[in-house]
Amino acid sequence: MAKYKKSDLVEHLAGKLELSKKQAEDVVESVLDYITSLLKKGDELTLTGFGTFLVKQRKGRVGINPKNPSEKIQIPASIVPRFKAGKGLKDAVK
Repeated sequence: MAKYKKSDLVEHLAGKLELSKKQAEDVVESVLDYITSLLKKGDELTLTGFGTFLVKQRKGRVGINPKNPSEKIQIPASIVPRFKAGKGLKDAVK
């Protein structure tokens, strides 16, 4: 299984859309900045057929200290980003 990075996406978009690498990089950065700004506000973004970017509240809980398994630690509540794959993406990956 190959692993790709943001630079690979930029190169692909530059070739596919006949853009310079700088223009393609600006497009990728703009999309990522937009998604990030929506999630920071607690909003969600649905790309029909692809999936939904959203944030979830994770409840606080009691855990075990990995350095000292007999010690209990309190893990605070947090807000975490999530991605829920859409039907089109799930079907394409099967």
